[in-house]
Amino acid sequence: MSTPVTAAILIIGNEILSGRTKDANLSFLATSLNELGIQVREARVIPDLEDVIIHTLNHLRSQFDYVFTTGGIGPTHDDITASCVAKAFGLEFGLNDDAHAMLKSHYKPEDLNEARLRMAHTPKGAILIENPISKAPGFQVENVFVLAGVPKITCAMFDNLKDRLKGGATVQSATLTTDLTEGVIAQKLGDIQDQFTDIDIGSYPYFKEGAFGVSLVLRGTDENRVDQCQTTVKEMIESLGGKVIYIKSLEV
Repeated sequence: MSTPVTAAILIIGNEILSGRTKDANLSFLATSLNELGIQVREARVIPDLEDVIIHTLNHLRSQFDYVFTTGGIGPTHDDITASCVAKAFGLEFGLNDDAHAMLKSHYKPEDLNEARLRMAHTPKGAILIENPISKAPGFQVENVFVLAGVPKITCAMFDNLKDRLKGGATVQSATLTTDLTEGVIAQKLGDIQDQFTDIDIGSYPYFKEGAFGVSLVLRGTDENRVDQCQTTVKEMIESLGGKVIYIKSLEV
């Protein structure tokens, strides 16, 4: 079995923590990375505080194959992610000539003010990530990819960097929904998990149309094992007198 390729996502922004802005980037990045065979193992949301950004980034980049940050690379005073990345790596921080050229191609000379020029500053030696929407680029330093926080731009930047990534096995999933409750299936489900230690079995209760039920999601890199586990779970539900209301086999 190949060694998993792992990633962490670091969402930076006071506006996310306050609830003012709803994050949409985590779902997109986790799904897109899994399609490339890269498993997201951790995600954090942190404030726009220099010490917190530097400490968190240094921890994550030492633990995972890739780290993706979102937010904090705009033109305002609280956009400090880029300078924090430089400090985390111990690199000089300044105007990137290529990034400057990208902004000059987008803005009229009179509109390229000091605030907008902040978006052309990167750690020395950073590899730029093109932004076809607003031109202000993201950048890569070693295994860290620094992306914008605006979801549409995040998506566009990711499309321009994904060819740099090397993944492993893609995680497949299968889903079953039953009218049984967690209390009824818990013991036997635990026995199945012990039998299929290579499969992640998630149990998610719901209440819909006046009735309780459970959705069971099975995730693993071996399609045959996921399929075998699904069959075993289905048989377990039926043995307890339950119904399999919904079943979906093998999707990324």
